[in-house]
Amino acid sequence: MDRRKLGSQGLEVSAEGLGCMGMTWVYGPADEDAGIATIHRALELGITFLDTAEVYGPYTNEQLVGRAIAGRRDKFELATKFGFRIDDDPTSRATDGSPENARKVIDESLARLGTDYVDLYYQHRVDPDVPIEETVGAMGELVAAGKVRYIGLSEAGADTIRRAHATFPLTAIQSEYSLWTRDPEDGVLATLRELGIGLVAYSPLGRGFLTGSIRTVDDLPEDDWRRTNPRFQQEALAENIKLADVVSEIAARRGVTPAQLAIAWALAKGEDIVPIPGTKSPKRLEENAAAVDVKLSAAEVEELDTAVSPGSVRGDRYGEGMMELLEKS
Repeated sequence: MDRRKLGSQGLEVSAEGLGCMGMTWVYGPADEDAGIATIHRALELGITFLDTAEVYGPYTNEQLVGRAIAGRRDKFELATKFGFRIDDDPTSRATDGSPENARKVIDESLARLGTDYVDLYYQHRVDPDVPIEETVGAMGELVAAGKVRYIGLSEAGADTIRRAHATFPLTAIQSEYSLWTRDPEDGVLATLRELGIGLVAYSPLGRGFLTGSIRTVDDLPEDDWRRTNPRFQQEALAENIKLADVVSEIAARRGVTPAQLAIAWALAKGEDIVPIPGTKSPKRLEENAAAVDVKLSAAEVEELDTAVSPGSVRGDRYGEGMMELLEKS
C-alpha cells in the first residue's frame, strides 16, 4: 500500500484508509467479528488509517475499533470525531462544538479506543452557535496536551476553514467526495490546496452505489439507512442506476471492478486526497485495496468526470435535516 502525506503538518497515512462506521451502524446489522477481522486484514494489506467517531452507534464503533487495535495501536493512524450532542433520542443530530464538549469527548473516546492519543481529531459538523475559533482553540489545546496529534474539520466551508486554520493549523478536512458527490470542487478543494490541508474523502463508492450492486432498495437490509436516503428513492434511483451502469461499462473495458475504478478516480484527483472506503468484509477490503494499483490517465479521469457529471446525479446526499448541517463552498 502506498503512503501519502495528509496536509502539511507532518501526518503520513496509507493512501487508502478504512471507514469503520458501517461495521456497527446504519448499513445493516452489526457484525463485530467481521469488523475486527476486516481491521486485522487491513493492517496486513498496509491500510493503517482508520476512521471512526463518537456518534457511530453511538459509542459502539469506537469500542469495536479499540478491541481490534489492542496490542497493535502503534501500527495504525487513528482518526475519530466529536461535535454532536448525544442524548436519549438516537436520531438527534444537534451539534455541540463547545470547547467543553471537545475536551469531554476526547477523554471518553480515548477510553473506548484503549489508547492515550488519536492521530487525528475532527469536529464532525460545524456548530453554527459556537465560533469556530473557540472550537478549534480548544482542539489545539488537546494537541498541546498530547491527547491529539493533529486536528481537522468535517464538511466545513471555505470561510470556516480559513478562520479555523488561522486559529490552529488544520491537517485535514473530511468531506464526502466521489464520482457522484463533487461538492468539494466548488471552492473547498482549492482552499485546501492553497492552505496546505489534505482532503479525506468519505463514501468514495457513493455509499456502495458505484459498485453497481444496488438496483433497488430491496437490495439493502431492512434496517439500512440508505433506504431513506433521497438518492436511493425510486425516481432518483432509476436515473442514478444509469450512471452506475456507465461506471461499470468503463470498469469492464479497463479490466477492473467498478469499486476499484471509483477509488482509483479519487486517488487520481490529487496526492493530497485520501479516500476511506468503508466495509465490514475482508474480501471487499481486498478488492478496494487493489485500487491503488489502478493508475488512470488524464483522459480516463476526464471521461469519468464527463460520464458522471455533478449535475447528472439525482437527489440530495442526505435528508433535509442533515443537509442543513453541511457548509457550502
